[in-house]
Amino acid sequence: MKALLAPSSIALIGASGDPARLTARAQIYLRRHGYTGALYPVNPRAPEVLGERAYARVEDIPDAIDFAYILLGTEQVESQIAAVAAKGAQVACILADGFAEAGPDGQALQDRCLAAAKAAGLRLLGPNSMGIINIPRKIAASVNAALEAESLPSGRLALVSQSGSMLGAIMGRGAARGLGFSHMIATGNEADLTAGEIAAMLVQDPGVDAVMLFLEAIRAPEHYAEAARLAHAAGKPIIAYKLGRSSFGAELATSHTGALAGSDAAADAFFRANGILRATMLESFLELPALVLGRKPLGKPHRAVSVLTTTGGGGAMAVDALGIAGIEARVPDAAASAKLHDLGMTAHGRLLDMTLAGTKPERIEAAITALAAAQDTDAVIPVIGSSAQFRPADAVAGILRGRDAVGADKLVAAFLVPQAEASLRLLAEAGIPAFRTPESLADAMRAWLDWRVPAPPDISMPPFFELAEAPDEGDARDLFAALGLATPYARMGDVADVPQEMTYPVALKILSPDIAHKTEAGGVALNIPDAAALAEAAAKMEARVTVAAPEARLTGFLVQPMSRGLSEVILGFRRDPSVGPVVLLGAGGVLAELHRDVALRLAPIDEAGAREMIAEVRALRVIEGWRGLPRGDVEALVAAIVAVSKLATMSGIAEAEINPLMIHESGVTVADAWVVRA
Repeated sequence: MKALLAPSSIALIGASGDPARLTARAQIYLRRHGYTGALYPVNPRAPEVLGERAYARVEDIPDAIDFAYILLGTEQVESQIAAVAAKGAQVACILADGFAEAGPDGQALQDRCLAAAKAAGLRLLGPNSMGIINIPRKIAASVNAALEAESLPSGRLALVSQSGSMLGAIMGRGAARGLGFSHMIATGNEADLTAGEIAAMLVQDPGVDAVMLFLEAIRAPEHYAEAARLAHAAGKPIIAYKLGRSSFGAELATSHTGALAGSDAAADAFFRANGILRATMLESFLELPALVLGRKPLGKPHRAVSVLTTTGGGGAMAVDALGIAGIEARVPDAAASAKLHDLGMTAHGRLLDMTLAGTKPERIEAAITALAAAQDTDAVIPVIGSSAQFRPADAVAGILRGRDAVGADKLVAAFLVPQAEASLRLLAEAGIPAFRTPESLADAMRAWLDWRVPAPPDISMPPFFELAEAPDEGDARDLFAALGLATPYARMGDVADVPQEMTYPVALKILSPDIAHKTEAGGVALNIPDAAALAEAAAKMEARVTVAAPEARLTGFLVQPMSRGLSEVILGFRRDPSVGPVVLLGAGGVLAELHRDVALRLAPIDEAGAREMIAEVRALRVIEGWRGLPRGDVEALVAAIVAVSKLATMSGIAEAEINPLMIHESGVTVADAWVVRA
């Protein structure tokens, strides 16, 4: 940890004496920003580099080193790893690209470098890393051009970024908001050290109040989970901004669950389960720290706020953006209304519009205090118009006084409608979160209200079940039955093997480990009235499927009594390649992929998590007695979700799915099932 975050001696392997070259920057920036530790430039062609003694080889360095920054070209990196480890280096940072991201040959080279480092007891940062910056300790071992600045804004936020170029961009944008950083670390390809592992180190640093993560992917999710647990114990939030929210990069798997549970949806579930706040906008990523510093996740958020405004249009913008984010701007309750009445104020609907009253500090303070009395809201949002730009002292004074009067009982966060840098600066200095756009306000509030205490690690034992090497639907049903979701069915070995005791009408389906979507292959027949019709249907089905899927292995037929539910859902499980096991609940049947009305959680989950998922699926409102319809068995669905989530404990299962799961007034029925071995 010390060698990475605060090295007292640094070797620059491949340092250039030409100030115009990229490989000269690390030395220039280290000295420019005050590094006083031992510095060892290594250059075989120059006895002196930028006025400092240089060494032809790493082996020539006279003393031990903590940190080696390898600035050489891709093909020269591997040969330096053993040399820097022999000099005592505990961390080597690799600048060059052309490794795993460049294809199989680059991946092989990266693997060799990692193997050499492990053999030598050395940790790697990168490849493709722009290095580390520790501003309070005056360490700028980086080639990022933002370090051309004469001074760096120091603070108590730590940034870990998989993109090196974003270090400078975030530092610059943060400075405009009054943000300063303690550490800025670029992890690049993460062949060894990951952003999650470094975050776990940073939350243990007394000079760090929060850790910000700029991510392109989630590698080694267990590192993030450990960092989140440490962060929660220390009262230090972790805030993530992750790329890849579009569907184009989603990886599709065989089942509907794979198609729906793309990596970004799984990332959302992962962050939620581990108590990591996720911003979906760069603006809100930078504005979230002010909102959450010193706070803890709410136990039971109302997902509602009180809004007061000095500009009707600006207030409406805030209400609209919050609503899109699933946060209600709520009409004042009886307690708040009584206080407003005593002040001679009346809220019209969802807004307390103070446009004509202006921004007199005493009026804004009184309004904030009155609205904070509401028992059914999480925050008070003052929206300030032109006075924030032209009379910043007056515009901000009422908010400050209101926040102080309310204290820690309720969050106060402001949205300033005009470009009002002076007011924003005053609010930042006072520790009041302030937002430049209604969208970033809504995104930050959504992230805060989604924030949860990290889920404890699962230690439950997996149920005993031996899955066939090539499972068909019958095997999948047996698996779900072992989890407590048994639905009667019968197997037919061939077209003549008609079951003797069946309740007609029945559904007939082909059994095959190779056919996930039976309907498309002609492998489903419904409402078969009797045994004779069943035998005939089986013969016709076998002929159809043989033509439609000639390569598929056919293992027989499955027969099940017809059933009709109040609603149908898809309930699936998948081991996401980046974050691990997830459970998906959504509108079911053949239109599951079309509707995309789904909820996703990291598995396993408890009953409370299952109820949250049910509440998020709009189609499931019908089972809650929607407009007089019969009520479905919500408790049975909760139990089914919890049961399927236990697949997380079974390492041999890659994917599993029930689609549809039929919900009745009493109980549930597995209508179709699928499982894929890991």
